Amino acid sequence: MAPKLGLDEKDRKAVAKGLSRLLAETYVLYLKTHAFHWNVTGPHFQQLHLMFMDQYTEMWNAVDVLAERIRALGEFAPGSYSQFVELSSIKETGKVPGWKGMVEALIDGHETLIRTCRELLPKAQGAGDESSATVVTDRLGVHEKTAWMLRSLLE
Repeated sequence: MAPKLGLDEKDRKAVAKGLSRLLAETYVLYLKTHAFHWNVTGPHFQQLHLMFMDQYTEMWNAVDVLAERIRALGEFAPGSYSQFVELSSIKETGKVPGWKGMVEALIDGHETLIRTCRELLPKAQGAGDESSATVVTDRLGVHEKTAWMLRSLLE
């Protein structure tokens, strides 16, 4: 049964599709960040190990918010790794990079999520979907701050 939310059906589906991409990219970056947390070495081990844990924990909580927003829009949320890989423009990292390569890969991932949020936000706003726009705006702020903090490590 399609929800009657006061949103145009085409817009509702488009926003849900955009949120599905955001969910997939968040999950792929979550996994990458968690793996880097496990595998980081070097002189910045303690700082990065803890920073990566904070970051993956935040994203772990975010995937639930994103998936539940998709469901509130009446669509099914993607939930398999194959779906996430298909929907995400963030790619897996092959071999384990050094700490600097990890930071660079995470900057790239967060900046990808920033661009995805910026693409999706006007769609949600244009649809009059303030709930989705709020979720996207919140995610945008988190990823901008995280990318800045990661970039600061390389300066």
